[in-house]
Amino acid sequence: MRFEQLEQFVALGNLRHFRQAAEQTQISTSALTRSIQTLEDEIGCELVKRSTRSVRLTEQGEMFLSYCKTTLSELELTKKTIKQSLFGRDQQKLVIGYTSEASSIVPMSCGQFLADYPNIKIEMQLQDEHELTRKLQLGEIDISVYLQSASNVVSDIYLPDQLILFVAKHHPLASRDSLRKEELYDYPMYGCFSQSKQVQSMLNEAVEGLNKSSSMKIGNIDQVMDGLKQSNHFAIASIEHANTIAQDPSLVILKTNKDINHEQLVVQTNHHVSRDSHIKHLLSLIETSAKAKAYTSKV
Repeated sequence: MRFEQLEQFVALGNLRHFRQAAEQTQISTSALTRSIQTLEDEIGCELVKRSTRSVRLTEQGEMFLSYCKTTLSELELTKKTIKQSLFGRDQQKLVIGYTSEASSIVPMSCGQFLADYPNIKIEMQLQDEHELTRKLQLGEIDISVYLQSASNVVSDIYLPDQLILFVAKHHPLASRDSLRKEELYDYPMYGCFSQSKQVQSMLNEAVEGLNKSSSMKIGNIDQVMDGLKQSNHFAIASIEHANTIAQDPSLVILKTNKDINHEQLVVQTNHHVSRDSHIKHLLSLIETSAKAKAYTSKV
């Protein structure tokens, strides 16, 4: 009894048709017939009831079909286990090189990756950018990760750390990752000032810089928050109100230059990356971590 005979019987049991089963197992119909007869002779009972129109398995044939499926499944599992024991370490290893500036991103991303792919070994190497480029070209590492200065600044709104801009969640600017001054021109403004003279001076300068000093509405924080929810205004306030605003699900704090990291994470690999590959998964985790750290990413 050979494994290919078991495969042929499974095909016949699934299709219940000699010609189709023969085509699936790439043998002739007469060869399949002889194979089934050989099995019946070895087992000592009839496995298949044949007629001109149909194929039906006997009770013993159904039992043997279940045995064949289990045996072939175990065979594939055993072959896979043996292959992994022989080649798994070399075939399932990724070498990640990164600079010290990326050390807050790569180890965390690799830890998340290993939770999803525990059978893949990861080696991390801390190198400078020049060495990463050399090793990637030579194939000594699979992925390189480093930070470089972003080529352009995406926001020209410069606010001190003590000030914030915010809008209602439904506002057109609420979902923007960056913001330019000209985009605020078409929207009215609310102001909520601070009791601190130093912060008040910053607020005055910011309002003048946004060209809103002659048209701004003023109120306390509750009035400003309520006003935003019912309009397309944006608002400026001191940082002391940040927690109150952040806890309100109807409001969003806008990102300005002080919120944007002016460095870009560069991730490179010498592998072809398919959509469902494990390398693609790791690259996605690194990109997600970069966004969480407010870096732009270049993969």
